[in-house]
Amino acid sequence: MRLGISVTSGYPDLNGADAVRAVVERGRVAAASGLDHLSLGDHHATGADAAYVQNVPTLGRIMADWPADRPIGLLLLLPLWHPVLAAEQIGTLAAMSEAPFIVQTGIGSGAGQFAAMGATLATRGRVTDRAIEVIGRLLAGDTVDAPEWGISGASISPRPTVPVEWWIGAGGAPAPIDRAARVGDAWYASPGIDGDDLRRAAEAYREAGARHGSTPRIVLRRDVLVGDDHDATKDRAREVIRRGYRGMDRQIISGGVDHVAERMASFASIGVGDIVARTIAVDQVSALRSIELLGAVRSRLA
Repeated sequence: MRLGISVTSGYPDLNGADAVRAVVERGRVAAASGLDHLSLGDHHATGADAAYVQNVPTLGRIMADWPADRPIGLLLLLPLWHPVLAAEQIGTLAAMSEAPFIVQTGIGSGAGQFAAMGATLATRGRVTDRAIEVIGRLLAGDTVDAPEWGISGASISPRPTVPVEWWIGAGGAPAPIDRAARVGDAWYASPGIDGDDLRRAAEAYREAGARHGSTPRIVLRRDVLVGDDHDATKDRAREVIRRGYRGMDRQIISGGVDHVAERMASFASIGVGDIVARTIAVDQVSALRSIELLGAVRSRLA
């Protein structure tokens, strides 16, 4: 089992410059910890007082510290992106790496975010399907027409020298599970799905893979906190949860290295091959220590 990280991008208590520094520092520590892959999330129009560090420029900066032979990537909420722009950003970033570049996808949510970006929630599923097709063709070197975006005769360079990996984000709903099996290299399972729901979704994904002739690969997102003192770390996580952290409770993994590794290893029973950890909302010092200790968790999983 591989262990990577999705570095937190939202810092509502920091100004913009400090938020950028926080992301870059976490990326640097993740590289030093030997984690298998790194990615950044995607969100837009979060407000004038809620810093959310945008993924494309920040990932380029992190790549200066990230080993070129380890996968790296980013989430793109495709209904909010023009396909040519998205393909150009992917192609340029991928050209900086010797490893497969990871493109995580999602249909996105939030009426305010969609309105700010001129997108429509009602069509996000089919827009995502079509965007994956158009971006894939552009990355392959094709010349593309896509009238729904006003695209005529588009082609791009640079392009990836190693094929990108498409991780299709989905919870347990049938349509995105089918999309993951149909067009993805992996099902990127959402952090909120757990227990029996996760097992049922994993089985549905394998069944969809059989229908589409694809090889199942499950990548699981988990929110975590790892600490030197197991009990104190559990208490710290409970306090974050009590404040209403992202509506999650039992899905969050917290504690010492051995406990966290044991919890993560348990997901192998449903076919999880990769876990993407995201540090829960704690101060920067605690977050950096958690990322350092994820390196020890990774060693146990490996």
